[in-house]
Amino acid sequence: MPLPAFVPSVADDIRDAIDAELRGIEDDHDVRIIFAVESGSRAWGFPSPDSDYDVRFVYAHRTDWYLSIRPGRDVIERPISDELDISGWDIRKALGLLIKPNPVLLEWLSSPIRYTWDEALCDALIGFSQKPAHAVSCLYHYLNLGRGQYESHIQGGGELKLKKYFYALRPALTIRWIRLNEDVIPPMNLQALASELDLAPDVLEAIADLIDRKSRMLEGEGADRIASLDALMEAEFEWAAKTAMKTEKQRLVGEADRLFRHVLRVCDDR
Repeated sequence: MPLPAFVPSVADDIRDAIDAELRGIEDDHDVRIIFAVESGSRAWGFPSPDSDYDVRFVYAHRTDWYLSIRPGRDVIERPISDELDISGWDIRKALGLLIKPNPVLLEWLSSPIRYTWDEALCDALIGFSQKPAHAVSCLYHYLNLGRGQYESHIQGGGELKLKKYFYALRPALTIRWIRLNEDVIPPMNLQALASELDLAPDVLEAIADLIDRKSRMLEGEGADRIASLDALMEAEFEWAAKTAMKTEKQRLVGEADRLFRHVLRVCDDR
C-alpha cells in the first residue's frame, strides 16, 4: 500500500470558529497575532475522525507592555473545549526559545495548516530559526519523546492504543531524518518524513496501513505491534542515545534582540 497523500484541510465552520477565537484573543489582550497554526495530529498527518484541533500561535504586545519593572505573563490560553485547544506564546518567549532552538516552535513554523500568517514577519522568524545549530537539541527532544512513548506503551506490554504507535513512530522517523539530513529542519508531517527517508518497502507499507486505519478509527481504539516498525524505532532510539552529546549552544542574542524590536515596530504601526 503506497503512502496516502497528505491533504491538510479544516472544515469551514471550524476555521470560522478558530478565526473568531483568535480575533477575540487579540481584542481581549490587546495583542497582534503573528501566526497561528495547527500543531496536533491533524498537522502531523494522522488524525482520527474525533481528533480535536490544537491551535498554537505567537503574538506581540504593544512596545509599552514590555517596558515594565515586572515582566508580564508570556502565555495566553483559552479554556479547552471538546473540539478546540488554543494557546500561544509571546514573541519574546518565542525568540528566546528559537535561540536554543526549541523543536516544538520549529514545528509550528513548518505546520502545513495555517490560520493566521503574517508573511513578512514569519519569513523573518523562519530565517532566524535556521541559523542556530538545531540537530543536537532536536535529537534530545525527539529521543526523550519517542523512547518514553515506546517503552511505556509499546514495549511495556498490555493493551496498545493505535495513536501511541504514532506518538513513538514520528519521533523515531524524525531522528532518522536528523541522522541523514543534519542541516535541514525536519518536516512536521509523517508522510513527508517517511517518503524522504529511503525506508524499506515493507516499512512504508506498514506506515501507510497505520495512517489509513487511524483515519477510520477513534482515538482510543487498539492496535497490534508491527515487527518492522518496532525494529525501526528501536534502531533509531539506540542510535540517538549513543550519538547525542551536549554541545555549546550557539547564542544569537544580539540578532534576536534586533528581530524582537522589528516585530514590535511593525505591530505598533498597525
